[in-house]
Amino acid sequence: MALETRRDVFQAIADPTRRQIIQLVSNDPMNLNSIAEKFDVSRPAISQHIKILIECGIVEIEKRGRERYCKIQSSSLIPAFMWMEHLQKQWKDKIDSFESYVNKLQSKNKIRKK
Repeated sequence: MALETRRDVFQAIADPTRRQIIQLVSNDPMNLNSIAEKFDVSRPAISQHIKILIECGIVEIEKRGRERYCKIQSSSLIPAFMWMEHLQKQWKDKIDSFESYVNKLQSKNKIRKK
């Protein structure tokens, strides 16, 4: 019995090429050829990246006649945004605390020099 590969949004955004594809289709759907033309890799390689984005629910394919267009499903990116926002707040608090500490040290040094 083969193991099923589960993909999530973090696997999708871990790769720079997939992040670029997400960026490309974030405003308007693009057909597969138009996306592939933007990269210096083979069309099958881009198709594989798009397949992963589809499996993660970030991109969906919309058929228009004979063309297949990739369009973004931005709600699938919400877990990543929430996680990054949480980390941003943690780091902001740590940086603010460090800045306050440095300011206190500088104030003490100024008093000692007088």
